[in-house]
Parts: sequence; C-alpha cells; structure tokens
Amino acid sequence: MKNLLPNEYASYYASYIDLVPEQDIVKGLNRQKEELLHFFKAIPVFKQEYAYAEGKWTIKDILLHQIDTERIFAYRALRIARNDKAALSGFDENDYVRFAKANDREYESLLQEYALVRDVTINLFKNFDKNTLLNTGTASNSNFSVRAIGYIILGHQLHHKNVIIERYL
Repeated sequence: MKNLLPNEYASYYASYIDLVPEQDIVKGLNRQKEELLHFFKAIPVFKQEYAYAEGKWTIKDILLHQIDTERIFAYRALRIARNDKAALSGFDENDYVRFAKANDREYESLLQEYALVRDVTINLFKNFDKNTLLNTGTASNSNFSVRAIGYIILGHQLHHKNVIIERYL
C-alpha cells in the first residue's frame, strides 16, 4: 500500500518514507519496535549522553526526540483520521529537545516510554481501515494523508538510527 501520491505528504518527508521497506504500516511498527529496543539496549552506558560535536544532541536526546515526534505525528494521524479539518501547527524539535531534559532521565525509563508510545501508535493504526488511511488534512502548512504519517513515523525512526550508527557509535 506504499504507493503514496505526492499530495499525501510534504516533499521534505520523502527521504524518511523512502527508508521504509514495509508496505504494511502496522507490521512495520511492530517489527521496528523490537528492532529499535534491541538497538538502543545495546548502546553502552558511556555513549548514552555522548554528543559527537558541540551543540549536537546526545543519544538520550535523540531517543526522547523520537518519542515526542511519534506522539505528535500519531496525534496528527488521529485528527486527520477523524476528519478534523483544522490546520495543525508544526513544532520546533530543537525547543522540544532543549526543554525535555532527556539527560536528566534514566535510560531505562526512556526505553520504557518508547515501548509504551509505540504500542499506542500500533493500536491506533491497527484500527484505521483502508479508507481512513486515505483521509487527508493539513499539518505544518502541508497536506498529509493518514497513511503517509504512518510511513513518516517509521522512516523518522530509521533516519535517526542511521545517524546514531554513523556519528555516535
């Protein structure tokens, strides 16, 4: 079902969507949850608060950023799925990271929160039928379909996993 039309998402998100191999969003969310929990659990303690350059996020920051972003995108999917025509605002991910204070938290609590948020996202998408996945709405001044948001959630996680592998480990 990944045959998205260009009007289903902002072009900025194409790089995320292109990373996603799955056609089935729910299967992808389930598989990715286990893979990412395994990936993050394997990161050594001394790397969890490491940033590869001044002003860059730590791995804890990235993990909480992924949690926050998934919450926001799942909320957008819900609003659009319910045919809410109100334009949804964007968010500044740098402000979210700055005020989230991820490095003050226990790593295990971040992993638990990630798993819980992902479970909620899985349940949300599991209950969208084919027509609902095609609903469109506006967020961050761009048009999005519910299904595109599902692929963006998956691709966003893969993007950050790749960044961690390339720059942190």
